[in-house]
Amino acid sequence: MNQTQSDGQHLVVALKYRPQSFESLVGQNHIATALGNAIRQNRVGHAYLFTGARGVGKTSSARIFAKCLNCNQGPSAKPCENCDACEAISIGEDVDVIEIDGASNRGIDEIRQLRANASIRPSRSPFKIYIIDEVHMLTKEAFNALLKTLEEPPPHVKFIFCTTDPEKIPITVLSRCQRYDFSPVQTTEIAGRLQMIANNEGVEIDDAAIQLLARRANGSMRDSQSLLEQMLSFSDSQISVDDVHQLLGTADISRIAELAETMARHDAANALNQVHQGISEGVDAGQLMGQLLGYYRDMMAVRVQCSEETLLNCSGDDVLKLKELAEQYGLETILSIVQILDATLVRMHSSLHSRTLLEVAVVRICNLEHLDSMADLVASLSAGGSSPKPARQVKPSGRPKVPMKQVGVEKSASKKNEIVNPQPEPSTPVVDDPVKASPPTVGSESVNESVQETAEAPSTSPLPASDPRREPAPSQSNGSSPFATRNVEDVWKDVLARIGDMTADMASEYEKIDVEGDSRVVVTLMDKVNREFCSKPERKEQFEQYLQELTGKKIRVDFLVSERVIENHQLKPTLTRVQQIRKLEENQFVATALKIFEAEVADFKEIKRSPR
Repeated sequence: MNQTQSDGQHLVVALKYRPQSFESLVGQNHIATALGNAIRQNRVGHAYLFTGARGVGKTSSARIFAKCLNCNQGPSAKPCENCDACEAISIGEDVDVIEIDGASNRGIDEIRQLRANASIRPSRSPFKIYIIDEVHMLTKEAFNALLKTLEEPPPHVKFIFCTTDPEKIPITVLSRCQRYDFSPVQTTEIAGRLQMIANNEGVEIDDAAIQLLARRANGSMRDSQSLLEQMLSFSDSQISVDDVHQLLGTADISRIAELAETMARHDAANALNQVHQGISEGVDAGQLMGQLLGYYRDMMAVRVQCSEETLLNCSGDDVLKLKELAEQYGLETILSIVQILDATLVRMHSSLHSRTLLEVAVVRICNLEHLDSMADLVASLSAGGSSPKPARQVKPSGRPKVPMKQVGVEKSASKKNEIVNPQPEPSTPVVDDPVKASPPTVGSESVNESVQETAEAPSTSPLPASDPRREPAPSQSNGSSPFATRNVEDVWKDVLARIGDMTADMASEYEKIDVEGDSRVVVTLMDKVNREFCSKPERKEQFEQYLQELTGKKIRVDFLVSERVIENHQLKPTLTRVQQIRKLEENQFVATALKIFEAEVADFKEIKRSPR
């Protein structure tokens, strides 16, 4: 397992401790067992495909398999490690084991040369073995040239392909190979190997530092060994968890937990101060965002009662704190936070203002509603109940109290088709919890804030027509149009105020609203996506339900797309990047160039010519 550098130069950890046998291969027991049994039973195939993420042992397994086949004592599932063939294969210098980089030898000429050399018998070993790394980088023509040799190779030739992207390999090649999928290495197995390497190197390292390096590797053994190599260069003989945080630019888990707790209290000012303090002490904004995403991911796992083994970023000591915060947030809120952090992390990779994006995400989380309580309220309102079921108690917000609009549950008269004033009746129990009394509306203040308007006397100033507190005019009961006394747009805005989620946002971007007769409303939206979203049966039923409550009549709702949007799409059809490349390849000049140079279109750039 332990290699040495013959010329006295330093050998990095990833090469020095590269596995040299199936017994020393970490985290891939199923691969080692299958290949070992194939050798013992004399059922070795002629072509193998090793797939998996980076750093999980694909190329190392290919070399081990080659040693098993070409060892002087073999073929054997346990190579001797002492013969000339084993030693040469271990360092990649054996004449009968040819390792090819698919990224730099991807053309048809290289494959033609491979086919010509494959017919030549090996120099000293039983087999001539071709190991092609990143095989998915070969061109289509190269794959086609390889097919015949791959299907019926000479008896002395074996192929081993390694790739991180098997979807790019033609199915004609896949069908001729035995495929083995390598799994990500478990954190505990990575930690055990790192501890063994540290002991051999004579370095003391804290258990917390080992666990942090193992988790940061994300299932890649090579990545973890590269991180350990950095730490060995950074420290002399003692490595602590603070050293790891300082070198990687990450924050301690206690800092992450403190920030999550502050955001749970909706204390945006203190949360930004904590972010500023962390960055001032050397924490990288991108690393902090990634740690927050991992922390809330583990919080989600704890909230749905997963075991400690499923935690990817936290340890068992953090479970109690995760449970406390998970109960305080609620599952729906945690899921929304994960989406916010993930979207922000993607934007940070292409932005020069990563810190600003981090701070914006933190403030958004601080102002996020308690979505579990809102879900309970919506369910109660949909059921037609006048008193929603009790919601979880949310801690008071640190933000200024802003009055919220109160929208009570309205009841429609069954006989006179009247719209009742949405104010609580004397017999209706008073709801102290503002979460229970206020409906979920997009862009409103937190549902756990006090509703001051419930205690104030009614204002004498006229209310806008779109305000949901305004008492609607009674509809006609003699069969006339329900919009005879109210503008249809005002009624539609009242409907949107009651729905109050993404559906309302989509339906609010309309060009016009038409009334056909007294039982159909046609809403012309400005975007095709909005129309498809709002036309879902469950959402149309929601619109029609609220219209019936407001007008006292069953009214059908249909959605159309603005003709201007349709004309724009017809005048300017948009093509995807792949479609544009295919169109370029159909050009006679481009097709001739591709054929001459045996190339393919990788990218293109439109050049706008200025008028002369």
